[in-house]
Amino acid sequence: MPSVKSNNCWSTIHGMDTRRLDLNLLVTLEALLSEQNVTKAAARLHLSQPAVSAQLSRLRDLFGDALLIPSQRGMTPTSKALELLAPLRQALDHVRSTVVAQAFDPATAELTVTIACTDYLQAAVVLPLVIALRARAPAVRVALRHLDLSQLEAQMARGDVDLALMTPSVAPQTLRTRPLFDERYVLIGRRKHPHLRKAMTVAAFVDLEHVIVSLRGGEFDTAVDDTLALLGHRRKVVLSAASFLSVPEIVARSNLVALVPQRLVRGRAYQLRSVEPPLPVEGFAVGMVWHERNHGHSGQRWFREALLASAD
Repeated sequence: MPSVKSNNCWSTIHGMDTRRLDLNLLVTLEALLSEQNVTKAAARLHLSQPAVSAQLSRLRDLFGDALLIPSQRGMTPTSKALELLAPLRQALDHVRSTVVAQAFDPATAELTVTIACTDYLQAAVVLPLVIALRARAPAVRVALRHLDLSQLEAQMARGDVDLALMTPSVAPQTLRTRPLFDERYVLIGRRKHPHLRKAMTVAAFVDLEHVIVSLRGGEFDTAVDDTLALLGHRRKVVLSAASFLSVPEIVARSNLVALVPQRLVRGRAYQLRSVEPPLPVEGFAVGMVWHERNHGHSGQRWFREALLASAD
């Protein structure tokens, strides 16, 4: 492949003969810095481990730096390697976008995107997008999987998952992230609930009968109950649900109330009433997470942009 001439992205490289630096080596360096493991980088590049090791040796010679140092869990980047990562990705992203032979046409192109996320995000974010895209992108399909954070990095490296929706701060560092929105909690009850008011007091709040969601199952306390205890209050929790999805329907058919993510109950004013909680309830950030292997794919890039626009 052609050699890469020096440019502004490589202002950190001094005294290097860039005629010796070809694109194959840069792609290998990007994979090594992302995976921090020669075996994983080789699998990602569809090369043998000895071939990648040989290219790493050439890279060390070219940069005059070890770049990656063996450690117990793979390899640790040196300070110089970390300094190179951002301009390296910028340069390669520019090359990828330049050489894409054909732009993704959502009206005609076939694409399947596998998304891992919680059931709440499936209902609140993915489902509205899929419905909206039926006219724009009739051959785009979405496969949903439950989010398993412990397996996510490996699933993405294998291509089993294309995109994850989750809190970006807990994503593996080797994956790319992009913020979508900040979510907050609201207190919901049925539309004609006799005791749900806009200006709820804590005392009135704890007098209500509550549904909570226990993602681990069977628990009747959350961080909200810890806050209430500090204030000298205790609420009555009568139902511990395993999922947010069933909670709006349960609340709509009873005098129970629940704290739920606000986006989950958008468009349900005909059935539910939402008010601000009378005490601070910490929200959470939601973002997109994806693997480097999908970063330059025109269809995947188009889907991420569509999701970003839909989430506004």
